[in-house]
Amino acid sequence: MNGRVRVRVRVQGVVQGVGFRPFVHSLATRLGLAGHVGNDLHGVFIEVEGTEEAVELFVASLRPQAPPLAVVEDVAAVPVEPLGDTGFHIVASSSAGHREALVSADSATCDDCLRELSDPGDRRFGYPFVNCTNCGPRFTIVRDVPYDRPLTTMAGFAMCAACAAEYGDTADRRFHAQPVCCRACGPTLALLDASGAPRGGDPVEEAAAVLARGEVLAVKGLGGYHLAVDATDEDAALALRKRKLREDKPFAVMVATVDHARELVTLDDTEAELLTSRRRPIVLLRLRSGTGPIAPAVAPGNPRLGLMLPYTPLHHLLLRRCATPIVLTSGNVSDEPIAHQDDDALRRLSGIADAFLTHDRPIHVRTDDSVVRAFRGRPMLVRRSRGYAPEPLAVPWEFPRPVLACGAELKNTFSVAKQRHVFVSHHIGDLENYETLKSFTSGVEHFRKLFDVRPAIVAHDLHPEYLSTKYARELTGVELTGVQHHHAHIASCLADNTETGPVIGVAFDGLGYGTDGTLWGGEFLVAGLADFERAAHLAPVPMPGGAAAIRQPWRMAVSHLIACGELAEDEVLRRNPSWPEVAQLVEHGLNSPLTSSAGRLFDAVAAILGVRDMVSYEGQAAIELEQLADRHEPGAYRTGDPRGGAIPATDLVRAAVHDVRAGVRPPVVSARFHNGLARLVTEACERIRLSTGLHAVALSGGVFQNMLLLERTVARLESRGFRTLTHSRVPANDGGISFGQAVVAGARDRLR
Repeated sequence: MNGRVRVRVRVQGVVQGVGFRPFVHSLATRLGLAGHVGNDLHGVFIEVEGTEEAVELFVASLRPQAPPLAVVEDVAAVPVEPLGDTGFHIVASSSAGHREALVSADSATCDDCLRELSDPGDRRFGYPFVNCTNCGPRFTIVRDVPYDRPLTTMAGFAMCAACAAEYGDTADRRFHAQPVCCRACGPTLALLDASGAPRGGDPVEEAAAVLARGEVLAVKGLGGYHLAVDATDEDAALALRKRKLREDKPFAVMVATVDHARELVTLDDTEAELLTSRRRPIVLLRLRSGTGPIAPAVAPGNPRLGLMLPYTPLHHLLLRRCATPIVLTSGNVSDEPIAHQDDDALRRLSGIADAFLTHDRPIHVRTDDSVVRAFRGRPMLVRRSRGYAPEPLAVPWEFPRPVLACGAELKNTFSVAKQRHVFVSHHIGDLENYETLKSFTSGVEHFRKLFDVRPAIVAHDLHPEYLSTKYARELTGVELTGVQHHHAHIASCLADNTETGPVIGVAFDGLGYGTDGTLWGGEFLVAGLADFERAAHLAPVPMPGGAAAIRQPWRMAVSHLIACGELAEDEVLRRNPSWPEVAQLVEHGLNSPLTSSAGRLFDAVAAILGVRDMVSYEGQAAIELEQLADRHEPGAYRTGDPRGGAIPATDLVRAAVHDVRAGVRPPVVSARFHNGLARLVTEACERIRLSTGLHAVALSGGVFQNMLLLERTVARLESRGFRTLTHSRVPANDGGISFGQAVVAGARDRLR
């Protein structure tokens, strides 16, 4: 047909809800091509017709010129017979077939929308729900795919004529933007008192006044409610702690701009990029010395501050009216999931918040803020949730059959996997109450529906009492595979770095159920994706009182002091009246399960140094021990030779005790302990290298979120010629366990 050619193109990846169809329409029109584009359950389908040169340029441009929120994973083009079309059109979406389309994460307000928000001449001036194809809510409003307005929580807001005109205008930034709206047709904002009754006046102005009076404000965000106070008001921060039952754990703080952030914290290029990214996570940053404005109760005794920038128009409007940074913490009572439904938020938060800044756009999926820090120029996720989920993690290996991985008990995530994608869920939390379990089960069903995954294999932790394990074992018609906790950690690190192993895997954490039925936590594995061997471990010590020892680090001090023969009556160490009774538990083996846990080792040293006898949140003693350490101290404690693979970590405790008795300053003792543990890891890896020939080491588990330990360990390993693998795409803590379980299940399935 006069030299014309036609191709059928399939584009896969995160290409729905990100302005991809408008981009395709604009590109094809600019090149003079005819045809159509549409969404279906696989992604985006396209047919274009025109000159051979224009068609080739079109296909070649799809990946590099894609919209900012798009993640193009594959472009496949096949020639078809020319039809003689004229014009290029966006056609109706198709819902036939199996779902393969990927769903975009929620994205921070773009610069174009911010300009409209600030322009008195724009019809969306000051409108708190401005969005376009390049920003705004996505995952938290999606009920089903394909991503079209009727399948989102915007379905109840019919577009006005002006918005419909923008939606249908191929030259407009809101062309086929599903959440498009304005004051005439979109969600509305309201300020309510603690009983749910409306307050008068401008909601944002009045909300800012609530904060200025030192009161607690509940704010409805993208994935749920937050609780806010003036971050410079000590009394307000203390009141929030008391009401929220959050004794010590630091609060996150939101500031208006990156320049405001620089007034409070130091920022390197990687940290600044993370802070300003479209994902807008909480970034853990070092406070500037002498920083005065932030109230001490916001992050008690902590040299770091979790900081974030506004990521919704409402946040921008509120911060513009507040003269100070604000605390913005999860809208819940400690240990409960974040509130995301309006009635539930009023019921659960009315005893905490003095007022509610809310709106009538429903949130379909509760999603906490993500938390991240930088390590060696890369992001290191601490919590992967809003802004990241549910975008998949691509792996280079095929899953022969679909997998559901149920994750761990603490910091739970679940994962579903098929083909070469693992969809790691948003942060669920600790599966220790009914509300969180309900969030877990409903989340699994939503992901299965959203990504059309009917799992043939279900992976779970070995611990029989984990609620995630019990959930897995109650499923029918599936093949179950148990994955040891620390193997899942190392597999997660391998897959995070798209490697298969085998490697020397060092998994240090609080606790995990071992294959021998004991509590592991200081593990050296020789591991690949499918299997592992336990090559060495920290020598086990009793954990007096079981779970009570997690909440009371002094109990682990007693245990380690007995193990190294240092529990003397003339002890100069921190004491507790119940030490003799706890010592009896240890010596008689009563209610004192053995554990090799590195996390409990940190607890013991923290208690010995007088840092922390009791904790109010997980890892508190270890975190404060790290913060105490003198970064300039080069000394390192030593350990003796291992016996039968058991490394005597109590030697580190003995050395610390001797230094304490000698009057050595606690910051120096802490540093020598950290350096000694890094030395212990390196020496153990050298012994394993001699017997296996392996030169790569994967570091995983929550203990390796300790930046001092991680930095010293990586430096020592690299100085000995090891190649080190650390986490970036998923957390090193238990939030990455489901990812590890999924890739283990897939690897085992490939060996069948």
